Amino acid sequence: MSPLSVLAIDSAPAGGAALGQIIEASAVFAVVLGGLAWFVRRQRGGSTLSLTAAAEKMATAVRFPVWAALPLQALRVSLLVALFGMYWDISIHIDKGRDPGPLANPAHWFILFGLAGVFACGAIAMALSRDPLPGGTIRLTRYWRVPVGSALLLGCGTFSLMGFPLDDVWHRLFGQDVTLFGPTHLMLIGGASMSTLGGWLMLMEGIQVTGTRSTWVRLGEYAVAGGFLVGLSTFQAEFDFGVPQFRFVLEPVMVMAAASIALVTARVRLGRGGALLACLSFLIIRGTITFLVAVPLGRTVPHFPLYIAEALIVELVALAVGTRRSWRFGAAAGAAVGTAGLAAEWGWSHVWAVLPWPSTLWPQAAVLGLVTAIGGGIIGAWFGNSLNRTAGEPLPPVATATRWLAPAGFAAVLACIAISLPITTGPAVKADVTVREVTAAPNRTVRATITLTPAGAADDAAWFTATSWQGGGEVVDRLRKTGPGTWETTKPLPVHDSWKTTLRLQRGSDVLGLPVYMPEDNAIPAKEIPADASFTRSFVLDKKLLQREQKHGVPSYLWTLAYVVVGLLAALALACIAGGTAWAARQARAPEQPATAPVPPKVRV
Repeated sequence: MSPLSVLAIDSAPAGGAALGQIIEASAVFAVVLGGLAWFVRRQRGGSTLSLTAAAEKMATAVRFPVWAALPLQALRVSLLVALFGMYWDISIHIDKGRDPGPLANPAHWFILFGLAGVFACGAIAMALSRDPLPGGTIRLTRYWRVPVGSALLLGCGTFSLMGFPLDDVWHRLFGQDVTLFGPTHLMLIGGASMSTLGGWLMLMEGIQVTGTRSTWVRLGEYAVAGGFLVGLSTFQAEFDFGVPQFRFVLEPVMVMAAASIALVTARVRLGRGGALLACLSFLIIRGTITFLVAVPLGRTVPHFPLYIAEALIVELVALAVGTRRSWRFGAAAGAAVGTAGLAAEWGWSHVWAVLPWPSTLWPQAAVLGLVTAIGGGIIGAWFGNSLNRTAGEPLPPVATATRWLAPAGFAAVLACIAISLPITTGPAVKADVTVREVTAAPNRTVRATITLTPAGAADDAAWFTATSWQGGGEVVDRLRKTGPGTWETTKPLPVHDSWKTTLRLQRGSDVLGLPVYMPEDNAIPAKEIPADASFTRSFVLDKKLLQREQKHGVPSYLWTLAYVVVGLLAALALACIAGGTAWAARQARAPEQPATAPVPPKVRV
């Protein structure tokens, strides 16, 4: 290993940010939040500020409420900035490993300002809140009522931004975590993902008070429908990059959840062609992000599901059974998505995915995917109906007997995800590995022959790969079987400098890993694991290798407490989203005539 590579590894902290960077980040937050607080106070005090004037001009131009027109436009930009930062950040961690510091990673700035933008959009919308207002509002003071959508945006932004300090606390307690599926990382992603629904709800509230169906509004709905699908799909990113921590069956479950919820919502709300337009919007957004990350930035390519087949299926089911009885449509569309749509995504995975879906996923993936999709279809029907009611559209009353279906749909989706999460080590597996050099040091690469004990340990594996990452790129090599218990690599594997090269085996609930080469890392500290000409090593829980920086000896009660705290925050966020959506729908009134001018500028707090 070269001295420079050692320095690069050792200079990256493995247990939280340096004090100087915490001060810098705190200063940025203070400026942003202080500026927002100043704006809200001045605005609610009756001052006409430049931002207020811009919001009023836009409201007049698009014939939409002043509290919705500008914030919704800013929300789209903020979410795109955060999304770009997220995929860039993941690719940096895959290619290079952990950061020298949170502010030394340029992608973090995009995430930070994007999520702060979501928070700001909610705060600005609340500050601009004035008559005409929708029927369902939240009363903050005697003279200050705000649309539910604006409050949800503020809540989602708060939930995401809380992930930044909590992430640093997590690293200090448990060590650095360069994987996506960390609790605090999911807070950052989840808040931004759910803010798309808050934005959609605020758009419906604007329609409710103006009755406008302009081209601007329709295009905005198509964009937010695609954004909702993008948001639900971000949780699959570990699979998109080919380095998942959890069992393979989790990917089809998450794909089915995203497809059924978002596409059914789009079809119920947007009408004929709504699912296809949402899918088109998704493909434009994700395709653009993938291009930017892979080509100009030269990072590992983020793959993604296609969803075209699922969108067509939802449209065909709508033509066959109609959408007036939305619960029946949602369940039928979910069933079709969970069968034909699941099969289509299986085929697409063999065209482009880093890890194609193997036949060993069945029948578990078929059962869990079907149940997830039916539950997701019911959730989508409920979301779509709620958005329609919020827009003031007359709908038949919901029968009392069917009101339990939405909670049941949520329960089904969460249960299928929960079933897919547990990982084990199972019976012991070891490997005799022989390597032959392809490229000599200092940039040493090798090919390997692996003999497993027991011989059939990988015969029914969901994946058995050699994976190299964090050395300046990523290599995922699906191993080739050459005999009973004998496998070979098909690509040269880097075993030098900061590269980490492991064998990864997933079978049943077992997710195992075996180190081929690991660099010395004095920041953890950890010794080098060399790629000798031949060696025998045992497989361990793969998560231990993916999260090499994780601290040992942390009391179990501290882990439990940390997961409970983050879990309760997530449950509260979901409850607010569901409750706010239901409240806005129940309190909605019929649309008024289109507004011709912004509402009076002077208000009282």
